[in-house]
Amino acid sequence: MLDAISAEQDRVDAVEQPKLLEIVRRRTTPWTPAELVSACASGYYAAPAAIGRLLYACVRAVRPRIVFEFGTAYGFTALHIAAALKDNGMGKLYTVDLHEGKCAAARNHLKAAGVDKYAEVITGEAGEVLSFFPALSAEPIDFLYLDGWADFFLDVVRAAEPHLRTGALVHADDTEKFAAGARSYLRHVRNPDNGYVSVGITDGQGFELSTFTGSGWTAS
Repeated sequence: MLDAISAEQDRVDAVEQPKLLEIVRRRTTPWTPAELVSACASGYYAAPAAIGRLLYACVRAVRPRIVFEFGTAYGFTALHIAAALKDNGMGKLYTVDLHEGKCAAARNHLKAAGVDKYAEVITGEAGEVLSFFPALSAEPIDFLYLDGWADFFLDVVRAAEPHLRTGALVHADDTEKFAAGARSYLRHVRNPDNGYVSVGITDGQGFELSTFTGSGWTAS
């Protein structure tokens, strides 16, 4: 399953990703979510295989009960997270994307891999979904994975903060690949006054690992 998705991603993105990067380079105004759905519709844009393995290792080690992912696409990273939850014998992933077609494909991939019990794919805006997160889960988010459009990372993490467990792990991808979009997010998580301990890691695309030290979720 993972090899098939990776092969298709490599084939499609070899053509589509340069087009997207050129659109991003020319862009001078902020994106709306709907515009991004349209711009990214023809590509896969999943994380590299090494990030998938890193996510699996993190989930096995941290043993989160609740994981929230911003940016599902075709479910490549969701498969790694859900597989780790299954191997841990516990946990639930909520993964959110605006593109209905990609969400449908992700659901099929998760079911085919036998890990759909551990994941719920939600079509919608991540910030809006987080606004009613207590209706989805009575427990806090232990691991927040940001792999949607970097321009919206700050909005999503702020929406997530009331639902983060103190000590939660936050992983944001593409912080160098889309550095301009990620800049406000990085300022936020690298400021200890905002309740994070954070480090940037260079892997060609860049990602940021942060621990939430603030007071987020409280039991009702």
